[in-house]
Amino acid sequence: MVPQQTADGFLRIITENKGLIYKVAHLYCSNDEDRKDLCQEIIYQLWRSFQRYDEQYKLSTWMYKIALNVAISFYRKGQRHARAQPLTADLLQLVPDKEPDGTEQQIRLLRQYINTLHELDRALMILYLEEKSHKEIADILGLTPTNVATRIGRVKEKLKQKFANTNN
Repeated sequence: MVPQQTADGFLRIITENKGLIYKVAHLYCSNDEDRKDLCQEIIYQLWRSFQRYDEQYKLSTWMYKIALNVAISFYRKGQRHARAQPLTADLLQLVPDKEPDGTEQQIRLLRQYINTLHELDRALMILYLEEKSHKEIADILGLTPTNVATRIGRVKEKLKQKFANTNN
């Protein structure tokens, strides 16, 4: 699909792909305000790049590339300027309202482990879990497909070890 080079076309594309933007923001930011700021910055950078969209790439590939580059930059800037978060009643709540079942617990752990990865590996796993091909991931992240395959294998091994250590 070729985007219409208009504001309406851009808004339609953003609306249709907002899940992609939210997913990237959620994995790179831990609080709501930072996520909102990151979503806004991603959309702004997509708008700035909209006229230069290269039709040889899938639209989602182009969007992921921009979103992940913005998120990684945002994350790195945030690491240098980390803000202290006040303790609130929500943070101090020790007992969850509902006990997660086994699958929810595993998904929560997977997200937690992915959040501890280096930002490039985190981006790699987002795309891998989206079932992107090695070629698409390579195009988005500026790697070779061979490097993508190698890195995915290494990250999967790290994650397996973390799960094994949790179960011991």
